[in-house]
Amino acid sequence: MSRTRVLVDADWVEARLDDPGVVLVEVDEDTAAYDKNHIRGALRIDWRQDLQDPVRRDFVDQAGFEALLSAKGIARDDTVVLYGGNNNWFAAFAYWYFKVYGHRDVRLLDGGRKKWELDGRELVSETVSRPATVYTASAPDDSVRALRDEVLSAIGSQNLIDVRSPEEFSGALSAPAHLIQEAALQRGHIPTAVNVPWSRAANDDGTFKSDEELAALYAAVDTDRDTIVYCRIGERSAHTWFVLSEILGRPGVRNYDGSWAEYGSLVGVPITLPTAE
Repeated sequence: MSRTRVLVDADWVEARLDDPGVVLVEVDEDTAAYDKNHIRGALRIDWRQDLQDPVRRDFVDQAGFEALLSAKGIARDDTVVLYGGNNNWFAAFAYWYFKVYGHRDVRLLDGGRKKWELDGRELVSETVSRPATVYTASAPDDSVRALRDEVLSAIGSQNLIDVRSPEEFSGALSAPAHLIQEAALQRGHIPTAVNVPWSRAANDDGTFKSDEELAALYAAVDTDRDTIVYCRIGERSAHTWFVLSEILGRPGVRNYDGSWAEYGSLVGVPITLPTAE
């Protein structure tokens, strides 16, 4: 898939701010960032409240996703443009959700909030709403998601890419350095996984690196094998999934959204521990 099908730049967005068929949605790690300011006309999706089921401890099911988009006023044929902070990491997570449930036209704003702000473009504090719709999602696309047992079967037979920081991969940390160190009972990584931190795919301004640079970054990943990417909770690995699947067009790439929060708390699974490095 070409990047022109999945990425738009700030000029493209500015020219369509008043187009009712283009829906801007901000998704941030800091769920209060939208309240401070955002691109004019943008809606907000709160990844914690809107995309997660706290009882099942899984992502929202098809009915929940349909209810969310219906309430937001998003129609099946709308072009949805997602953006957020920190190199679009949670925006990429939301993009992956939209692909799981088969939305036809979803894209990322290349560079997200950071590039928009660096350009000095307008941000506003006024919130907007759209008339409710009746959104019908597709059945979940299992080809983009990896589950626990599939990950276990992939050890030694498929590419496993751990996109966390080197400190998390080695077991020195159990979460990004700026977060509370929790989420899993054990530290380390899945055996045979290689460490390619997700943020290496982005330029300093938050935009994605060129196709040539991205291909070089993942040159050691065997293109003849299917690939599973993971991090701690699935958001950073969704960014890497976007790079491999949507920009570089590699087939057979899946995101293990359970990631280390699930795997590192399982009983009886193989783990490469820090002392075994």
